[in-house]
Amino acid sequence: MGAASAAIPNTPTIGTATKTGVTTATVTYTAATLGATASSFTATSNPGNITGTGSSPITVSGLTASTNYTFTVTATNANGTSAASSASNQITTDSVPLTVDYLVVAGGGAGAGGSGVNTTPGGGGGAGGYRYLTSQTLSVNTNYTVTVGGGGSNSVFNTTTSARGGAGGAGAGASGGTGGSGGGAGSGQSNTEGAAGNTPSTSPSQGNKGGNSGTFSPFSGNAAGGGGGAGGAGGAGYAPDNAGGSGGSGTANSISGSSVTYAGGGGGGGGDYAGSGGSGGGGNGNTSAGSGANGTANRGGGGGGSRNGGGNGGSGVVIIRYPSVYTLTIGAGLTGSTSTVSSDKVTTITAGTGNVSWS
Repeated sequence: MGAASAAIPNTPTIGTATKTGVTTATVTYTAATLGATASSFTATSNPGNITGTGSSPITVSGLTASTNYTFTVTATNANGTSAASSASNQITTDSVPLTVDYLVVAGGGAGAGGSGVNTTPGGGGGAGGYRYLTSQTLSVNTNYTVTVGGGGSNSVFNTTTSARGGAGGAGAGASGGTGGSGGGAGSGQSNTEGAAGNTPSTSPSQGNKGGNSGTFSPFSGNAAGGGGGAGGAGGAGYAPDNAGGSGGSGTANSISGSSVTYAGGGGGGGGDYAGSGGSGGGGNGNTSAGSGANGTANRGGGGGGSRNGGGNGGSGVVIIRYPSVYTLTIGAGLTGSTSTVSSDKVTTITAGTGNVSWS
């Protein structure tokens, strides 16, 4: 009875390595025509000793982006593994695309108010425009403009502008200002329409209209409308109770790694009851007891309306999320910070005008 062969396969001949993406490559080879038969073939990277197994071409996965590699191939059977082939040609894996998500929130509009108890309550300020774009491809070593709007001012990233919130209406028949979200109508005249939001028009919409003033014939009422928010229109005032309308709700976003609500409308002022600010930083309205509350800074909330002075709109914010292999430089004139969230970085810019760039 013959003895079983104890031979290992001869060394395969290396072929061509080809990059196939950010973390993958293929390697071709030719098995030796003489000697023991191989049952498997393995390609091994240099650097990293990352392996792939299979017939030609072998796919090797798990490589690092923007890295130079060569590969060798070995043949294996039950008796052992051959010597490694000569090294392949050098390949360079692709770079990670600079694909970013960004949120641009403008400054909220100011709430309106008079100068004392004998004036009619003013409408709530509209929230700053809310614009969220995903999977946008940008370039390294390129300057991109950023502006973070204060209360009542636009915010900008690159070619995306979010419009300032509209101011609340002051006085009888005043509908408020148009903007990202519209201001609520001032009280003192029945059924005055709140101001339009999403001005200028964007798709998706960047905001909603302000609330109407209260109407209850034969009373004109002291019931101003709430400012519009990114997630809903401002509430209408209710004249029978002299109650201001609530600010429109904001919109929640998790770009920063946790859910935060932005761009709530300011509450409308009322003779007896004031409207509450909308979720997302809208300031509460007030009665004759005091001024409306300010919108929350860096949320783009509208200011609350009142009889005795309206609240200021809250400043906006620009937040950018991008792959962690890149470094973003915050230029002069901007205030911001960067954190790491999962496999991404998140840069939050809270004030100023200037440029950012990636490397």
